[in-house]
Amino acid sequence: MTIEAEPVARPARGSVEAAPPHEVRHLSRKVKDNLLAVAFLAPSAAIFGWFFFYPLYRLFYLGLHQQNRFGTAERYVGWPQFADVLGGDNFRSGLEISGRYVLYTVPLGLVLGVLLAVAANRHLRGIKVFQTIFASTVASSVAVASVVFFVLINPQAGYFRDVGFLSLSNPDTALRGVALSSVWQNLGLTFIIVLAGLQAVPDEIYEAATLDGYGPVRRFFRVTLPLISPTLMFLVVVLVIFALQAFAQIDILTAGGPAGSTETLVFKIFNSQQPLSQGEGAVMAIGLFAVTLVVSLAQFLILEKRVHYGS
Repeated sequence: MTIEAEPVARPARGSVEAAPPHEVRHLSRKVKDNLLAVAFLAPSAAIFGWFFFYPLYRLFYLGLHQQNRFGTAERYVGWPQFADVLGGDNFRSGLEISGRYVLYTVPLGLVLGVLLAVAANRHLRGIKVFQTIFASTVASSVAVASVVFFVLINPQAGYFRDVGFLSLSNPDTALRGVALSSVWQNLGLTFIIVLAGLQAVPDEIYEAATLDGYGPVRRFFRVTLPLISPTLMFLVVVLVIFALQAFAQIDILTAGGPAGSTETLVFKIFNSQQPLSQGEGAVMAIGLFAVTLVVSLAQFLILEKRVHYGS
């Protein structure tokens, strides 16, 4: 008697076959990794959303509304308020003063930081003392730097009150005096970052340049600057953002005077705290955000072509 083998059940056409065990384990591991990544990112995303996206939403909301004198009622005014504020003289004057402040602080601060870093990047006895002195301003706050320069260039009792081109009482020179305090306060940061970039350059490159007949000046412009150009690009972007957001030094040294000559865009936004002008201040804040974003992107697009990333 023969025993017939039972036919093997095959899945019907169109049915889904069970995945192999290794694929199931791989899918389970991938899901766990994704959940772990979400768990790690959730706190940062919550903080970023609360302190960035929500304030940005509130700025747009306030910019589209206008409150009464007491802040107890508001009415929707729409996008025409954006056009009126961003095209008005108040915004343009604040933006012009902020642009001049950038021109006063960024080039001078960058040049001084590079020169000090090059001078301190030497294998000399006791050079660490000078490096500490040059970098010491990074430990001072904006308020401390402003008070120091208020004592130095105060038009009534300052030690250098007779220096005309830095006078805080003259509308034509007050912004320069305020800018000088920012240059001094940011000099330590610039020095530290440039010095770190210089110390990352191998000594063999300088030795090869010396053997090729390069003198100190030619080595600086043909070797040093191209090799630290990524560092300089980073500093330019950071210093421009710092200058566009300057407020404390202006408030301490001049309080926006004399005759409004130091009222930067941030200072004008600060003065728009009354309920009746909150909408205007919100629109100017959004305008400053857009200007900072555009300037930063333009710097990356322009300077990126001149930056050397060679090893």
